[in-house]
This record gives sequence, C-alpha cells and structure tokens, in this order.
Amino acid sequence: MNKLVIAIGLLTLSLSCFAQDIKLPSPRKTGGKPLMTALNERQSNRDFSDKELSPQILSDLLWAANGFNREDKRTAPSSQNRQEIDLYVFLKSGAYFYDAKNQQLILKKVGDNRAKNGSQAFVTVAPVNIVYVANLDKASNRDAALIDCGFIGQNIYLFCASEGLISVVRGSVDREATHSFLGLNEGQEVLLGQVVGYKK
Repeated sequence: MNKLVIAIGLLTLSLSCFAQDIKLPSPRKTGGKPLMTALNERQSNRDFSDKELSPQILSDLLWAANGFNREDKRTAPSSQNRQEIDLYVFLKSGAYFYDAKNQQLILKKVGDNRAKNGSQAFVTVAPVNIVYVANLDKASNRDAALIDCGFIGQNIYLFCASEGLISVVRGSVDREATHSFLGLNEGQEVLLGQVVGYKK
C-alpha cells in the first residue's frame, strides 16, 4: 500500500513539473457556419462528453470569445473599451489565464481543478470550463461589466453552434472559493462560468 501511495505521489509530482503555459495556435478567422444558421442552432446543453478539444479548436474558441480582432479592440464589445473581463480556463492539466494579446494560456494552478467551479456533475466531465472575472477597477461600473460578460458568453454560444460543440452558462459558481483559488484581488469579481465540449 505504501509503495502505491509513493508511486502516485511521484507521478503527480512529475506531471506537475511538465505543466506550463500553453502557446495556442493562431486562430482561424474564416469559415464556420453562416450566422443565421448558428443562431438557429444555438442552445444550452449539459450532456457533455469528456472528449478533449484540439489546441486549434481551443484557440479558435477563446479568440471568438474575447480575442483581439484589431490592434486594441476585441471580438466582444466592452463599455468605453475598458476590456475589464478576464477569462480563466480550467482544463484537465490546470487552471489558466487567457492572455488574449499573445494568444496563450498562462498557468495559474497545476492539475485538474474543474470541480472547484461548481457542484454539477457535468462540470468535471466537460473538457473546458471558462470562468468570467471582472476587474472592477477597470470597469466603467459593475452593471457594464455584467453586460460585457453577456456579450462574451453569446460569442461562445455562437462559436459552439458553428463548430458542433455544446455549451451552457452557469450562474451556480462557487464565487468565493474560485476567487480564493485563483488568488484574485479585492477589485476582481467572479461573475459566471461557461462550460464547453462535445455532446455525449
């Protein structure tokens, strides 16, 4: 029994040594379904498979959500261009900050911490959990941050409809625990979660 515990400990340690930032491929900015088709197929769905998203699909997803489509502007609007919403991405390998300017994921915490986002069973099945965090020190006001968060959520829904993925926005996020886990400051607020993956 002790040998098994030691082996598991060594495996966990070795895996954590390999966890690192993820440089995403350049997003594909063409293609997909026509807008009216994507709108017609947009829906909330919780019946997730555990199939992983490819690095390319993950890159495209995050760029569509709130990437830069111009030098200083993004795919989702924000009040007075404050760009106060940050995306934190929970994968099996770790929890990451989405650095939209450099199209990369910055490692915040090693390991599969998707369960920290909520109690629904599908949260630990779906390969991608996105948490919306508002930097209220940057926002014109809290209401604007909430509205801007909605724009990003809809971008993700439409991307998923276009790419054959499913998604659901979740209000039932353990905000206090997530805030503490991510090491956020007092000016940052966890707003919502959104889960993305393939249909079972």
